[in-house]
Amino acid sequence: MFTGIIEEVGTVRRAEDGELAIAAKKVLWGTNLGDSISVNGVDLTAKFFDEEGFEANVMPETYRRSNLGDLKPGDLVNLERSLQLAGRLSGHLVRGVVEATGTLHSFTPEADAIIVRVTTPADILRHIIVKGPVAIDGISLTVIDKTADSFAVSIVQYTRDNTNLATRKPGDRVNLETDIIGRYVEAMLEDRAPATA
Repeated sequence: MFTGIIEEVGTVRRAEDGELAIAAKKVLWGTNLGDSISVNGVDLTAKFFDEEGFEANVMPETYRRSNLGDLKPGDLVNLERSLQLAGRLSGHLVRGVVEATGTLHSFTPEADAIIVRVTTPADILRHIIVKGPVAIDGISLTVIDKTADSFAVSIVQYTRDNTNLATRKPGDRVNLETDIIGRYVEAMLEDRAPATA
């Protein structure tokens, strides 16, 4: 479990089929083998680390649902260590289970903020609500607008400066995770609905 508050932007050292090596420093503090590290919002298990970074395996299902298969050496990724129950929850509960990818549509300046619009698959968009949480590449953000095929978030300069959003551009794929509470409610309501003949 994560908070969506990015701790560090790492650099991809190696991206091979089934394996990812990331150069990082801060997320290694207090991390043990087998611990979870969120990479662009994907919960990966650290299988090796040294003073330069860590390595993790990536399974085929993760490649199908995320943008990790697009990564190449030199790419920047958002990193976060797993949540400790004694710590603060500054963002929202992020599972690190990417549901699908969306496409960055636009970056529009608005005073000191930037409005980021993401074109989104319909099955994911239905779980996004205005003023609700969403994770984009693991970043905890609040939805400010929703259309028939996209949603928008407003990011402050700190978020832009301390995540990989500073290097992203329209057309890039991003990992999306919606709020799990809404998904559970929907599943329970569907189970209670009377069966149709």
